[in-house]
Amino acid sequence: MMSVSAIRRRALVALAALSLMAGVVSVPAIAQEIKPVDTSRLVTVGGAVTEIVFALGYGDKVAARDITSFYPDEVNKLPSVGYMRALSAEGVLSVNPSAILMIQGSGPKETIDVLSKASVPLVSIPEGYDRDAILAKIKAVGAALGADAKAAELSAKVAADVDAAIADAAKIEEGKRKRVLFVMTVQNGKIMAAGDRTAAHGIIALAGGINAVSDFNGYKPLNDEAVINAKPDVILLMDTGNPMGVSVDDVLANPAIALTPAGQTKTVVPLGGSALLFGPRSAEAVRKVYTTLYGG
Repeated sequence: MMSVSAIRRRALVALAALSLMAGVVSVPAIAQEIKPVDTSRLVTVGGAVTEIVFALGYGDKVAARDITSFYPDEVNKLPSVGYMRALSAEGVLSVNPSAILMIQGSGPKETIDVLSKASVPLVSIPEGYDRDAILAKIKAVGAALGADAKAAELSAKVAADVDAAIADAAKIEEGKRKRVLFVMTVQNGKIMAAGDRTAAHGIIALAGGINAVSDFNGYKPLNDEAVINAKPDVILLMDTGNPMGVSVDDVLANPAIALTPAGQTKTVVPLGGSALLFGPRSAEAVRKVYTTLYGG
């Protein structure tokens, strides 16, 4: 039986991914010139941002992080300023940060407005769900830390790893690509699925799949007809690690799902939230999804 701590950890992993989805669509960040900040007491918000800071060798400068930041392990020993989409200005400023590095889409707006007017530098790191977006995050964090050379080195390493991971996917003929439906939740019998401009769409594309419902942006509930017409070969399911969350059985029990190719073959695969962070470990996530779709 999974321990309570293990369940909680897996739920936080999923929460990190869900936090990237909650904004409905990914809005391009406003261009800004990022200048080096005082790195003595950093607050990092967003799992990918925190991971990049550690990967660049500045982990010992992080004074606090948000609860969607869970990697590497030592991050979990740091104080938390709360959930990235429900931050309070008082909570963030209470740890006396020298600077705040925050993934685009954090909030709420009222908190960001207060933090923007505070004397502490606030750096917005651009969000995005493709190969170039990962590299842009690394470059932005590096600029804020005054570590451009280290960021360029990490960027080159990650780019090579991602390029190697997507190489096999790129060879798949268009007619043989699997149609994939990503299910976030099942609410009142309705499938909540991922459309275009989402982290799920991004990982499916990199892994050589076709998002079965890319005719809308963000996440929305689908009626039975839309589910059936999507004709997914594979269903990816958000695995929260919470026994009360949606399960494979819940999805297969849906009458509309039962009429799809994936439902008939019972091809429903739980996917951990860390696969959707679009950070330094994205190549690992691409390989996992590719294997799920096409085998080893």
